[in-house]
Amino acid sequence: MRITGNMINYYFVCERKLWLFAHGLQYEEEHENVQLGKLLDEKSYSNQRKQIMLDGTINIDFLEDWKILHEVKKSKAIEPAALWQLRYYIYYLRKKDVKIEKGFLDYPKLRERIEVTLTNEEEQELEKILSRIKGIISAEQVPKLVSKLFCKSCAYYEYCFS
Repeated sequence: MRITGNMINYYFVCERKLWLFAHGLQYEEEHENVQLGKLLDEKSYSNQRKQIMLDGTINIDFLEDWKILHEVKKSKAIEPAALWQLRYYIYYLRKKDVKIEKGFLDYPKLRERIEVTLTNEEEQELEKILSRIKGIISAEQVPKLVSKLFCKSCAYYEYCFS
């Protein structure tokens, strides 16, 4: 079972969104917030090679010397999800014998950067998270709706609340 970076992110945001995405209901491409994120990504760090897709599984925003990963985000609204997504990228590449030292969460609009590493304890927690994700996406039924503060800005809002 292939787990993408988006799935890691969605696990922390909403299990329902994770399940819907994994089952082919992918509304993101046309959603305004996604379009704004893509525009930010295009306009930021223009001197870097960007959007490196590996194995159809992880999509790295940009990479320095095959040692340092960067994940560009427009806000800190759901920072724990972004942290674990970046940790997953580090984990994934290390499993492929790529010697990733660390990553950075970059917030160009905020002019902030957070260094991210992957400790042994975080790697063990990530393996538990991967197991829980597999359980969620292999379930026959969509998880129950849990209303959260950021639901109104979600690409799946109409699906969940119509």
